[in-house]
Amino acid sequence: MLFAALLLTLTASAQFEEGKKYVGASLSGLDLSYNGSKELSFGVQGKAGCFVADNLLLYGTAGYDHAGKDIDDYFSVGAGGRYYITQNGIFLGANVKYIHANSDYNDFMPGVEVGYAFFVSRTVTIEPSIYYQQSFKDHSNYSTIGLQIGFGIYLGND
Repeated sequence: MLFAALLLTLTASAQFEEGKKYVGASLSGLDLSYNGSKELSFGVQGKAGCFVADNLLLYGTAGYDHAGKDIDDYFSVGAGGRYYITQNGIFLGANVKYIHANSDYNDFMPGVEVGYAFFVSRTVTIEPSIYYQQSFKDHSNYSTIGLQIGFGIYLGND
């Protein structure tokens, strides 16, 4: 049993090597996020990136969110990075996104996240994470804390 656990941790850490590519998608919301201006929240997001060093991923992102109450549905683009803690799949992330809605809502939102990359196969993960996005437009109504469930595919160097 100890050998199997060791093998799993070695396999996971091998996925976070420099030069590997990453493609991912996530769902956020479904009433799993909260801020002062939303009722029902549902969002989808796509990510693509590359490991620039072992355990360090830089990525770009694009997304769509149905926000609910006071603001229109909105689109976002951004960039971020993740640091994978060696050999266990836990990651810490920082990102920034620009949000635009059809009305006069534009916002710049830096954020942080902590999550876990659970490998269901050698290259595919399920990635639950908790995140916080800070609004520069209106902190009390638009800053968001939430849970997102994603999946990732780790490619290359094999």
